[in-house]
Amino acid sequence: MQHEYRKKTTIKAEQFTEDPKQVFKYNIFPADSGAGFDYFLPTKEGDMYISNGDWIATGIDGEHWAIADDIFRRTYERCD
Repeated sequence: MQHEYRKKTTIKAEQFTEDPKQVFKYNIFPADSGAGFDYFLPTKEGDMYISNGDWIATGIDGEHWAIADDIFRRTYERCD
């Protein structure tokens, strides 16, 4: 029988704007794609593509991951 579950924890998140301060803060690195820069966020599972407008989430252990804006808005709501 299936049951519904809700996450117990909250996350901290900020929207990625390609601001150099964010790039430095999260160790994001650019790669030249020939048509501009693609950005990659280091995560526990490896480097993750991130684009302008995506969200950088920080978990309870300080880990980071990228979430596409549409998925973030469907999944999370602000609680502070």
